[in-house]
Amino acid sequence: MLINDYFTLSDCQAQQFAALDALYREWNGKINVISRKDIDNLYEHHVMHSLAIAKVLRFQPGSTILDVGTGGGFPGIPLAILFPECRFVLADSIGKKIKVAAAVAEAIGLTNVECVQERVEDEKRQFDFVVSRAVMPMPDLVKLVKKNISPKQHNAMPNGLIVLKGGAINAELAPFRNAAEVTPISTFFPQEWFEEKYVIYLPIH
Repeated sequence: MLINDYFTLSDCQAQQFAALDALYREWNGKINVISRKDIDNLYEHHVMHSLAIAKVLRFQPGSTILDVGTGGGFPGIPLAILFPECRFVLADSIGKKIKVAAAVAEAIGLTNVECVQERVEDEKRQFDFVVSRAVMPMPDLVKLVKKNISPKQHNAMPNGLIVLKGGAINAELAPFRNAAEVTPISTFFPQEWFEEKYVIYLPIH
């Protein structure tokens, strides 16, 4: 499995990651959360893409993370497998997508995940980090999630927003040019698909 080349997994984690393929194929047959073409590239395009966040920051045990616009569970579920001692809230406004994320989390025995159908505007709790995968332009996302970033620090990097983005990102990062750290995912994963894809970290104080 591709993940083993880049991460050291326990037997339990390896089994959880291995189970994702069949689970997402089964659910995708009922509720289309991943494009038909992409399901064959689940590990590279979805799981590894999500785990690029873990190459930028290894969350400390006890950290809390909100995944905004999780869809079928990305990046939240792969990160929750990798960091079993952290708490993840996976939020999406579309009920059928949250249903898939919740079912997958339950099927692989993730006890550190809560799946909620809600708009991020309605989430009042605070977290160490908010993660997201190309849900909306950065300035819009920052406005919505500022309230959700806890002032209490647990990690090597200050609390904030960690977003997966691709393509032309300069315009939407312009307001944060001095604060945002942009890391090309190809730094960690050499596969061609990761070219021009980035992990963007923005501390929010």
